[in-house]
Amino acid sequence: MPKASPPASEDLSTLSFEKILDRLSEVVEQLESGEAPLEQSLSIFEQGVTLSRLGGRLLDDAERRIEVLLNHKGEVTTAPFDKE
Repeated sequence: MPKASPPASEDLSTLSFEKILDRLSEVVEQLESGEAPLEQSLSIFEQGVTLSRLGGRLLDDAERRIEVLLNHKGEVTTAPFDKE
């Protein structure tokens, strides 16, 4: 049985990046289960798209913040992100 979707009125913009990833994982589980009727599946998919876009914006913002932190002598320098 699919999990209930969060209320449509919920302000997704207040979610942390980690919470967005958790919600996206739930969206994928719900859609992959194939148990939801078509209209509910579309609604879940729309929520997933919204969450994905919001997460992308948070990542873009983080990248810009890193570039500002790497600013040296008036020039922004970028460096590859070292995962370790």
